[in-house]
Amino acid sequence: MNETLDSISGLGLVLRQKRAGHRVGLDAVLLAAAAGASAQHIVDVGAGVGAVGLALARRFSEARVDLVEIDEPTAALARDNAARNGLAERVRVVVADVMEAKARRAAELREGAADLVVTNPPYYAPGETRVSPDPARARAHAQTGVEALAAWLQASLALLAPGGRFGLIHRPEAMPSIYAALDRRLGDVAVRPVYPRAGEDAIRVIVTGVKGSHAPARLQPGLVLHEADGQATPAARAIHEGRATL
Repeated sequence: MNETLDSISGLGLVLRQKRAGHRVGLDAVLLAAAAGASAQHIVDVGAGVGAVGLALARRFSEARVDLVEIDEPTAALARDNAARNGLAERVRVVVADVMEAKARRAAELREGAADLVVTNPPYYAPGETRVSPDPARARAHAQTGVEALAAWLQASLALLAPGGRFGLIHRPEAMPSIYAALDRRLGDVAVRPVYPRAGEDAIRVIVTGVKGSHAPARLQPGLVLHEADGQATPAARAIHEGRATL
């Protein structure tokens, strides 16, 4: 069987996803937990099977959510997951390349309309990692470098209304590119490092901000995932079980 049906407690969802492709994991749980207060119109850019956007649709009971995904088979799974979790009436799955303005318009993705945009951008530039033979997984993990990440973030921000909130999760080494892409577009930027254990280097950063704000950037307290013995920390356990947000 090429698919699995998984209960993701940290997201409050049951998700159908490919067994061997890009799979929902810690990044989705953390990004959903960092989304902040209620929103009316949410866009999840690079939504995959819909994990983050659907989790936010469940948390914010009156929100409308657009799940934007370039890969049609993956988008079909997102559509099925919206129905499976009783969210289809408030969730629209959009098959589009967010980095192409013409594609955004064709998909009726209105610029400056969302009050919350979240994204888990592709992580690896070609040459940094072996490209998966699975097309959806390759798209999820490969970009053409700094310029592509900047284009992805700028296209995502174009969908956000002034005063709207933005959130992303990425690798720490991408921070220079992230700051460059967000410069003068986002204020009140907050960066939260995520550490595997106390005393170790961060493995992820969660970056949030407000479009058009002039508030200064902030470095937030880090989230430590595991104790020295490998057990989840109380904070990480609460997030994984859906009992806490960031």
